[in-house]
This record gives sequence, structure tokens and C-alpha cells, in this order.
Amino acid sequence: MTTPTDERYHGERYHGIHAATVAPMGTDFQLDLNALKDHVGAVAGVHGIRGLLLNGHAGENFLLRADEKRQIIETTRATVSDDCLLIAGINAESSLDAADEARDALGAGADAIMVFPPNSWALGVDPGAVVTHHRVILEATDLPVFLYQAPVGAGKLAYPPDLLAGLAQLPRVVGVKEGSWEVGAYEANRRVVKSHAPHVAVMASGDEHLFTSFVLGSEGSIVSLAVIIPEVIVALDRAVRDGKLDTAREAHQIVYPLAKAIYGMPPASFATARLKTCLKLLGRLPCEITRPPVGPLAPAELTRLQEALNQVGLLKG
Repeated sequence: MTTPTDERYHGERYHGIHAATVAPMGTDFQLDLNALKDHVGAVAGVHGIRGLLLNGHAGENFLLRADEKRQIIETTRATVSDDCLLIAGINAESSLDAADEARDALGAGADAIMVFPPNSWALGVDPGAVVTHHRVILEATDLPVFLYQAPVGAGKLAYPPDLLAGLAQLPRVVGVKEGSWEVGAYEANRRVVKSHAPHVAVMASGDEHLFTSFVLGSEGSIVSLAVIIPEVIVALDRAVRDGKLDTAREAHQIVYPLAKAIYGMPPASFATARLKTCLKLLGRLPCEITRPPVGPLAPAELTRLQEALNQVGLLKG
């Protein structure tokens, strides 16, 4: 039996930089587990990376079958060191299916789970149903839980302050991936969470806003850009914590153009395809395939990503 004093439920355990990984696939749209091993091993091996988010939005969680999500966790757990924390994304329209995913994550070796709001909530959802969804998942396992605060432009997926505060106070909630993608909303949500649940880690996750968010205050970050420039994200976080703002600004000059090229251009649904394409261009992924209906990227998109990688010195020529 676990108790409230179990160290797994201490928010401090999850502080630091966590990279949100992709799900490598072949031209047949099936998972490439060998490429996955190389991908997670390389990112997790970077000094200063505390852990990985598996099966997040960058990992195409809404397009993967339950058995594939489990395979990704199992393969990653067998590849990375035991001290690399694994957070498994849970994304299902049905609370019962989400609870099954949570049980799978526990059995596959995840250290914690992150509950994503079902996509249907973008049209509107009763706050009580949101709480029920999280409670059903919480009751399925004893794993620590991260909340996901959606971007301000994601319709009704972003929780209003009072609902976010209530969710943060649920048992075993240890953190929030704060993805508002707007600095004012980030600060407001951080203040709300800290005033009602000070033990909960608020992880800045708006990639081009990391510098500002870190200055405002954070316990770390959970971002997909960390699979491309993990050293830079780690250095940015460390520089802000050390009060070396000039050094932090230098890191931000690398983060910002990449973040804008990948996440700041419409349509937002192409972000994962852009992320994978960057990894392919850098020789870190054998194939940039994403599952339909996304991709392949138009030639103009490819050129723009190449230019962004050139601009920050990652890709020559």
C-alpha cells in the first residue's frame, strides 16, 4: 500500500526538464521500435534531462492504439536508465478507456501519468464531467498524476481557473503541464495552482515562451522541443535559476526561431510532422512519417524548417 508520504507523490521528484518524445514510424505507418530506442536513448542520455513524456501530443497519442501506447512505454523503459522518469500520456474520449490506458501504463513501467482532455471537450464540457473523468482515471491505479492545461486557442479544452484549482487538489496530482501558450495565462494559472495546491509542480510548456515563463517561475518544463535541442532547454532553465539572464537570452535566441517554425505557423496540427521532419533533417530519425490525415509536408514547409535549423546553427548548408 502507498501512503501520502510516498516519495512518488512529492512534486519535487518531477522538477526539471522532461522531453516530450515522438513516435517513430515507417512508411507503412507502423511503429518503428528500433528507431524509438535510438530516439529515447539519445534524448534521455543528455545531461540535465530529468525524464520523458511518452504518448503526448507530439507522440500522436490520439492516433495510436492502446497496444501501441503500451509498447512505447515498455520499449522506452527497457532502453533508458532507471532514474529517467517516464510520464505516460493518457488520451481517450471514454473515461473507462482512459482508465484502461492508465493500468497499461502502470504495467508497462511508467512512473506517472498525464491526463489529456478528450478532444470532444473542445465543444464544451460540464465541469463535473471533467472532475469525474480525472477521478475515474485516478481510481484505476496508484500512479502520480499530471494535469494538462491546454492552449488558450484550443476552445473549451483549457480549464478555467476555478476548475484548474479543483483538479490540482485531487489526490496524487503532482504537477501541471502548463501549455496555455500565452504568458499572461501562464502566470495567472501558476498563481491559482500555487495558492490552492502549493505542492503541485507547474511546468512551463509554451516553447517560445519558456524564457519568460522561467523568469516568472516554474518547477521545470515538459516540452517536445527538448528532443531537438535538449542541451539548450536545460541550459536556459539553469541560467534563469542562476540569475544569469544574459546567458538565458542567448539560449532563447536558439529556442525562439525553432519554436515559431514548428509550433507558431498554421495549421497547429502540423506541429508533430514538423518536429519529425526536423529530426529527420538532423539525421536523428530515419523517417518523418506521421499518421494520416497529417502530412506529408509541402516543399515550402520543408524549406522553412531547413532555414530555421540553419539559422540556429544546427544544420549547415
